[in-house]
Amino acid sequence: MSAGAEVTTLEELDELIGVPLPWIAGKARDRLDPIDVEWIGSSPFCLVSTSAADGTCDVSPKGDPAGFVRVLDDRTIAIPERPGNRRIDGYRNMVTNPHVGLLFVVPGRTDTLRVNGRVRVVRDAPYFDDMVVKGHRPILAAEVTVQEIFYHCAKSFLRSHLWQPDHWHPEELPSRAEIVQALERRSDSLEEVRSYYESPSYTDGLYRQNL
Repeated sequence: MSAGAEVTTLEELDELIGVPLPWIAGKARDRLDPIDVEWIGSSPFCLVSTSAADGTCDVSPKGDPAGFVRVLDDRTIAIPERPGNRRIDGYRNMVTNPHVGLLFVVPGRTDTLRVNGRVRVVRDAPYFDDMVVKGHRPILAAEVTVQEIFYHCAKSFLRSHLWQPDHWHPEELPSRAEIVQALERRSDSLEEVRSYYESPSYTDGLYRQNL
């Protein structure tokens, strides 16, 4: 365990960081502006943060063609379920603790949209018909009532050079197949794992429950 000096009070935090400017402290809103609706409609990627009743946390990435998150009204949005590995950690958390945090990312933009709210898991609704992608109609959706919404500034994306290809070096890391074989499917050969992740059927079957 780290021997670093721990911060244990809010007063210590304020002393170390300082307090935000008034317009920053008060920028959170409780309903969607037309600008927010446009942003969500342009976002193909969202991070969904949840926690279980015991406080354990999860962050799940959600991605689909831009506009996959449906705006139902100025207080409500819905995120469709798509086929995955069936762990459904986030959904399990939502059922036991109906609080959620969302971060909407738009490629090339260094600012992000944050939404915090209460969530309920729904198994069907009329708007599911509008969420069909490549023949897949979701069997679940996370329906979020907005409680707090605001934009994050660009500094973290600028510091990380996230959208600058000259800073991308994916080849320096093990491939997806190598990671899975080393940590999750040790009894399978690397060739077997590669045959799954590097086959056309993996990308062609993104909307089929094949895991």
